[in-house]
Amino acid sequence: MKQTRSKNIGITIYIVLLLTPIYWLLNMSFKTNQEILSGLTLWPENFTFANYAVIFTDPSWYNGYLNSMLYVSINVAITLLVALPAAYAFSRYKFVGDKHLFFWLLSNRMAPPAVFLLPFFQLYSSIGLFDTHIAVALAHCLFNVPLAVWILEGFMSGVPREYDEMAYIDGYSFPKFFVKIFLPMIRSGIGVTAFFAFMFSWVELLLARTLTSVDAQPIAAIMTRTVGASGIDWGVLAAAGVLTIIPGILVIWFVRNHVATGFALGRV
Repeated sequence: MKQTRSKNIGITIYIVLLLTPIYWLLNMSFKTNQEILSGLTLWPENFTFANYAVIFTDPSWYNGYLNSMLYVSINVAITLLVALPAAYAFSRYKFVGDKHLFFWLLSNRMAPPAVFLLPFFQLYSSIGLFDTHIAVALAHCLFNVPLAVWILEGFMSGVPREYDEMAYIDGYSFPKFFVKIFLPMIRSGIGVTAFFAFMFSWVELLLARTLTSVDAQPIAAIMTRTVGASGIDWGVLAAAGVLTIIPGILVIWFVRNHVATGFALGRV
């Protein structure tokens, strides 16, 4: 009984500490700048939606969200399209240098984004991809594809090869077998992969900020440029932060069961 009570107290303290910054951000988003700077209050004294109104009426703000959602979606789609056949090859075939190639893919994921910043900037500037959504999406694929291959290979290796052989005996072509039989069997792995690809691309700032300027600038970059003549607009910045958290929460909610399965299988 005492052990259970101590465990519950520890979990409660952890949850409170985890949610306090989020609550404080939400609290600030409904305050005016004057109230935020005047002192410490646990809830807004002059409740206002003005900060959110700025986000939804100022094109520079809501376009930032649209830009982020667009290049993140493109990145997730490209990552899955590339990683699925690659992971299948690693899980089903043995070829010369397969282990070394697999390690090389993971080593790309371990490098910090700053290492590739200058090459990407020069390349995209020379071929006309600078300040486009596809530029950021492709840059993020350098980090997401290796992780996606690693995760998916673990799920695919757990599917017995007999399924492949039975499908070929029954007359299935490879594309038909892969789409109708194999992919549904690893849907948890696909969900986990999409989750991690989305989260990295959504929160990554260095590449997204450097490779864009106006047309494709993400919300994270806009949030770092909120200093005006009167100083930092803390209320608008807090409202933008709240709205930035929401897509991540929604993604976690929809793939929570797949992530739990991934942890249970030991690959995540």
